[in-house]
Amino acid sequence: MPTSGGLHKAVREGSKIGCTAIQVFTNSPQQWAAKAITCDAVSALALALEETGIERRHLVSHDSYLINLCAPDLEKREQSRQGMIREILRCNELGIPWVVSHVGAHMSQGEEAGMKAAAESLLQVLAETPDFVTVLMETTAGQGSSLNYRFDQMATMFELLGNHPRVGVCLDTCHIFAAGYDIRTPEAYSATFAEWDRLVGREKIKVLHVNDSKKALGTRVDRHNHLGEGEIGETAFRCLVHDPLFEETPMVVETPDAVPMHQANVTKLWHWASEASPL
Repeated sequence: MPTSGGLHKAVREGSKIGCTAIQVFTNSPQQWAAKAITCDAVSALALALEETGIERRHLVSHDSYLINLCAPDLEKREQSRQGMIREILRCNELGIPWVVSHVGAHMSQGEEAGMKAAAESLLQVLAETPDFVTVLMETTAGQGSSLNYRFDQMATMFELLGNHPRVGVCLDTCHIFAAGYDIRTPEAYSATFAEWDRLVGREKIKVLHVNDSKKALGTRVDRHNHLGEGEIGETAFRCLVHDPLFEETPMVVETPDAVPMHQANVTKLWHWASEASPL
C-alpha cells in the first residue's frame, strides 16, 4: 500500500479495500537517507492495526531497491549492509516482523561468488540487528544478474547461511514463472511446489507476492500484471488461495496502478477463495 501520509494510513486504506495483510516501504525505496521513526508514528501504526483488526504478523516491509549485498564494489556493498541494518532497525521500532529483500545481483562476479558474498553480508547484518525482525529473501525472475531465481540457488543460500533462524523466503508468483517454473494448471502448480519442497521446503515461505506476469514462461523478465490477465492466468491463483499450506501465509498484491487496481485484484483473490478448490 502507498504510505503517503504515514504507515497508519496505509493500513487503514488497505483494510478499506479488503486487505488482511499489508506490505509497506518504511522509507523511499530509491533513497539511502531516511527520516527517524517517531513515537507518534509507532503509536499511530499500533492504533491502526488495533482498529482494523489486521494482525502484526501480517505486516510486511520491503527493503530499498538500492541494496545489493554482494555488490562487487566493496564500498557499495558496505553501504548496502548499513542500509539493510537501518531498515531492520526501523522495522523493529515499528513492530514489523518481516523485511522482504532481493538480496543482490552478482554483476559479473558469477553466481557462486555472488551468493557467498551475499550470505556473508546478510550474516553480518543479522548479527547487528534485533531478533524480532526476520529477513525474507525474495525469489527473483533472474533478470540481469539477480540471484535467487532458481530453487536450487535458494537452497544453496540457506546452506551458506547455516539455515539461520531469522531468514525465510518471500515467493513471488510472477518471478518464479518468468524464471521458468510453470504454475498455470493444477498439475503444474503441484509439480512446481513439490520441487520447491524437495529443494528448499515450504516451511521457509513466510510471505507470498501474488502477481500475474506480462512476460512468458522462462523469459527472465520481471513485469507484473493484474491477476488472471497475464501469461499465468487465473488457475494458478485459484490454486494458491486454496492451498492449505498457505492458509496463514500473507499474500501481497504488487500489481500496477495501485489506485484503483489493488482493490480489484484483492477482490479477485477473495472471490476465488470462496469458490471450489481446483487442487
